Amino acid sequence: MIDQIFNAATEAFLQYKNLPGNERADFLDKIADTLESNRSKIVPVAVKESNLPEGRINGELGRTVGQIKLFANMVREGSWLEATIDPGDPHREPLPKADIRRMLIPVGPVVVFGASNFPLAFSTAGGDTASALASGCPVIYKGHPAHPETSILVADCIHKAVLESNLPEGVFIHVEGGIDVGQALVQHPAAKAVAFTGSFNGGKALFDLASKREEPIPVYAEMGSVNPVFTFPEKLENELIPLAQAYVNSLTLGSGQFCTNPGLIFVPKEHAEEFETATAQALKDIAGSPMLHPGIAKSYYEAIAYYQTRNELKWIKVADPKHQINGSPALAQITAADWLADDVFQQEVFGAFAFMVVYDSPNELMEIAKKLHGQLTITVWGDIPELKQNAALINILEEKCGRLLFQGVPTGVEVGYAMQHGGPYPSTTDPRSTSVGSHAIKRFARPIAFQDMPEDLLPDALKNDNPLKIVRQVNGKFTVEKIN
Repeated sequence: MIDQIFNAATEAFLQYKNLPGNERADFLDKIADTLESNRSKIVPVAVKESNLPEGRINGELGRTVGQIKLFANMVREGSWLEATIDPGDPHREPLPKADIRRMLIPVGPVVVFGASNFPLAFSTAGGDTASALASGCPVIYKGHPAHPETSILVADCIHKAVLESNLPEGVFIHVEGGIDVGQALVQHPAAKAVAFTGSFNGGKALFDLASKREEPIPVYAEMGSVNPVFTFPEKLENELIPLAQAYVNSLTLGSGQFCTNPGLIFVPKEHAEEFETATAQALKDIAGSPMLHPGIAKSYYEAIAYYQTRNELKWIKVADPKHQINGSPALAQITAADWLADDVFQQEVFGAFAFMVVYDSPNELMEIAKKLHGQLTITVWGDIPELKQNAALINILEEKCGRLLFQGVPTGVEVGYAMQHGGPYPSTTDPRSTSVGSHAIKRFARPIAFQDMPEDLLPDALKNDNPLKIVRQVNGKFTVEKIN
C-alpha cells in the first residue's frame, strides 16, 4: 500500500511541480472555499472529537482558510521563488562570464503529520499541508487518531478541489493508521521531507528515522516549548496586578494546550510574594476545562503527580485530578538556584501548569538565560530603561528562541508574512524554519541554478522579459525590470 501511495504522489509531482503559479493559487483558493462552504458539517464533528468549544473551532476554521489564501496570494505574486540572475558577459576579459540564474523549486512528495491540539489549523488542511501544496509538492497526510472524522471531512474537501482543478489524485493522499504506518511513510525512499507538530518524543523519533535513511531527508518537527516569561522589578512595580492576570489568562487558555503556553515565569525576589498572591487570586476560580482527550489529561496529571514529590517546590495552586478529563490549572514556585540545579524543571508539561521561578539578582538571571533550552517564544516584561540595562541578557535570549516578545503574552500566533513559529532545539528540529506564516513555504523548496540555459527553456521566473512581473535580484539589485 505504501509503495502505491508514493508511486501516485511521485507521478503527480512531475505534473504538479510545473503548474503555473496562478493555477496553483486557484487550486489553493478552491480548497479554502470548499472548506468554508462545508463549515456547518466540519465544526460540530471537530467539537465532538476535540472537546474544544464551538467558538474556538469556528475561529480555527477561519484561520485555516485564511492561511491557505495567504499562500495562494504568495504563489500568485511569485516573488517567494527568490529569482536571482547574474547575466552573462561573453566579452569579459580574460575569460567570458557565464550566465547563471537561480530560483527555488519544490522538493517532491512531503509527509505531513497532524497535531492533536489543532484539529484544523495544524492538521489535514493546516499550515504544513497548505505550504507544501503551495510550493508545488504533493502531500501524503497521516491522519491524527484524536480527530479521525474531522480529518476525513477535511480531506474530502481537498480531494474535491483536486478533482475540480483537473489535477492528479496523487497531489493529496490521506492515510490512516498507527505508529508503524507513520514510520513506513518517513522511511519510504520517495519521501523528500516531513512536517510534524506534537511531542518531543514523537518528533525526535521521526527525525532519527529520517536521518538513518540511505538518503536522509529534512524533518521539520515542532516538538514543544515552555515559552518563558522574564519579568523585571520596575515593570512589576507599576503593573503587577494586570500582568499577573494576563499571565494566568495565557497559562489557562484552552486548558494550556497551546504550543506557546507560558510554562515558566521568572520573578524578582522583591516582588515574589505579591506576584504569588495575585496569581493565586486569579487562579482561584478557574476550575479547568476538558482537555483534548483522556490520554492527554492522564499525561498531564501524571506529570503533576511527579512534581508533587519534589521538595524544592512550593505550590501556589494544586491541580485537582478528580475530574479526569478536565485540565485543572496548577502553579508551583521554585527558587532560581533549585531550578538551575535540575533540567527536569525545563520539561514541558502539556496543560495549564507552570513554574514561578524566583530570582535574586540580574547575575542569577544571566545564569538562567545561559542554561535555558531552545524555545518557540520568550517574553520579556520590562520598562525601556530596564530593557536597556539588561541588553546583555536580551542578547543571550535572542539565541534561545524563534520569537522574542516585549509586550503581551505568547499565546496567539498571528498568521502573516513576518511570523516566525519555530526555534532552536529542542523546540524544533530546524531553527531556520517556521511552521506558521509565509516563510513556511520555503521548507519544501530547494535552490537550483541554471547556467547558460537557452532563453526559451528558462522558467518564466528567470526569463529576460520577466513575464511574471515579480521582484528579482539582478546583478545584486532588486528590480521588476526586464533584462535587455
